Amino acid sequence: MNSQKSYEGIEDKGVLYLIPTPIGNLEDMTFRAIRLLKEIDYIAAEDTRHTKKLCNHFEIGTPIVSYHDHNKETKTERLIQDLEKGLKIGLVSDAGMPCISDPGYELVREATNKGYTVIPLPGANAALTALIASGLPTYEFYFYGFLNRNKKSKKEELQLLSIKKETMVFYEAPHRLKETLKLMFEAFGNREIVLCRELTKRYEEFLRGTIEEAIIWANETELRGEFCFIVSGTTEDIIEDKEAWWTELTIIEHVNYYINDQQFSNKDAIKQVAKDRNQSKREIYSEYHVN
Repeated sequence: MNSQKSYEGIEDKGVLYLIPTPIGNLEDMTFRAIRLLKEIDYIAAEDTRHTKKLCNHFEIGTPIVSYHDHNKETKTERLIQDLEKGLKIGLVSDAGMPCISDPGYELVREATNKGYTVIPLPGANAALTALIASGLPTYEFYFYGFLNRNKKSKKEELQLLSIKKETMVFYEAPHRLKETLKLMFEAFGNREIVLCRELTKRYEEFLRGTIEEAIIWANETELRGEFCFIVSGTTEDIIEDKEAWWTELTIIEHVNYYINDQQFSNKDAIKQVAKDRNQSKREIYSEYHVN
């Protein structure tokens, strides 16, 4: 086990701070986040223009560089080199927690693998904000984030998720919401759902009802802004017939589904397929790599 004692001897060492930013209301910026953004050497931001507005509001003059999905492979190496030089870097996304449906995971993994200190700050997050006000059970929940944009892959994802008993949390863009709700109704049936939009802003809105009611509402409404929505888990005790979504797939196709669509590693994909099919990992490994 590698131990990170976050605040021991970091004065002369490189540190990566993960700094949440408001999801709508600027008053949700913490005093600590503002202080650190002023003290660090530079800010790595998803959208430099967006972060510049935030910095101007709080009179933060720290340099800003871009770090987003399209340049993260090259920029990760650059940021790691700067940590090696002893620089203090703050990673921010456009809104909410870095690494949660936003860039950052690869940078954090590389930094921790190389032994650099990574310090997270608590703060704003759309998923938890929506969940606690949803009225649906919060003692167990499953955060999924964005579903696949491809319709076929989205259907497969929803079929897989349909057996979960936990409350589920999703993000969705407005132009894909209608299709997602329709596919969710087909996979889940008519469960409880809470649509949340404009969280923490003046026009914050929670729409509580069923998936069927949500479909009717979406078809009658001009949809704007990114949505966070909360869906109740299954109450079914017998779910074997729903678990067999993969029966028409070969073992190779089954493994590739987890690798390509779910972003599993080869090892984790083989492990999950073995669990799905009630076979040994060795059998799945042999079939996948030999055949």
